Amino acid sequence: MAAHIENAHIENLVTSGTFSLDGDTWEVDNNVWIVGDDSECIVIDAAHDADAILSAVGQRSLRAILLTHAHDDHIDAVAALRSATGAPVLLNDGDRMLWDVVYPDTAPSGGLVDGQVVTIAGVDLEVLQTPGHSPGAVCFFAPHLGTVFTGDTLFQGGPGATGRSYSDFGTIIESITTKLLSLPPETLVLTGHGESTTIGAEAPHLEEWIARGH
Repeated sequence: MAAHIENAHIENLVTSGTFSLDGDTWEVDNNVWIVGDDSECIVIDAAHDADAILSAVGQRSLRAILLTHAHDDHIDAVAALRSATGAPVLLNDGDRMLWDVVYPDTAPSGGLVDGQVVTIAGVDLEVLQTPGHSPGAVCFFAPHLGTVFTGDTLFQGGPGATGRSYSDFGTIIESITTKLLSLPPETLVLTGHGESTTIGAEAPHLEEWIARGH
């Protein structure tokens, strides 16, 4: 029986671990997002705790592991999750160098490109290519759920960090302006860390972010 979109829902799991880049390490809490119904789902960003993610997935079929980008705190549970479920792992090719630091001996199952659509439980998630925080960063827009999953591209209060390797402030501003702030203002923004927001709440502050430079 085909899944009905009215049964689709979003679940949030917060996991804790570390993020390492450029020789520094920080303690972080990550949002893991699960989209699906009672029979199948996808995971967006497999962070830190594969057992907790598997417990949240439960008896459902995990159809894919979608990655907003490949910083280690967003992918460090991927190998265990893929091993346990056989789910394909999808990542934009622009972040392959970051992936290879964590998983030098294995590759993602496939890529993610702008405009690509992944469907789960009757819900379409459109890939929005949003480089800046990292070269291969993407967001996932689910219009029927009124939601965009922004990873570390857009947070409550502004853009994701761009002060370290492979990131660029001008690029992330262009991505946010062209790909995210053009979405309906009521669109819920579900982020890679911290609290959720909406496009309408963030859009008025664009010039402030540009002026402050981060």
